[in-house]
Amino acid sequence: MSQLTDMPEMSSGETERAELLMAFHREIRQSSGLGVMFSQAVAAQLGLSGTDLECLDFIAMKGVITAGQLAEATGMTTGAVTGILDRLEKAGFARRERDAQDRRKVLVRALPTVDRKIGPYYASLGAAMGALMSRYSDEELKLLLDFAVRSHAVMVDELSKLKAKPVGKAGKTRPGRKPSKA
Repeated sequence: MSQLTDMPEMSSGETERAELLMAFHREIRQSSGLGVMFSQAVAAQLGLSGTDLECLDFIAMKGVITAGQLAEATGMTTGAVTGILDRLEKAGFARRERDAQDRRKVLVRALPTVDRKIGPYYASLGAAMGALMSRYSDEELKLLLDFAVRSHAVMVDELSKLKAKPVGKAGKTRPGRKPSKA
């Protein structure tokens, strides 16, 4: 993380922009971190792991997804996804079913219990965020949406790059990955 003091000589406009970008980046990081912590707190209330809850959110957003698509979207192995789906089914949040057109495919869908049991944990946050968003014009919301969509694409790309790198410290693996044999 570079500091403004490490930067070459800049005009006042460039300095102001650099400060603005740094402040924005810091706020995005803090918000992202708090989102992770909030998700983990909700998961703990439900007896799930944070990863289980995030995978359930992927499923709920897609409506129906294959186990393979979930593995690809999360960067986890199919074996790790199988364990997650086992836990989500046992908790009554998701169901696996065979695709009517291709019986080899396993489809996963979120069950109505997701809204009933998990929705209340997000109700206050949803209302507060709705109130916050109501302060913005349609044009500003379009700009924010553009940023969110582009940020998503950057994150997908960066996650792909990270997953392509070899595992870090000896003996430690990324979630859902087996240790490499060196």
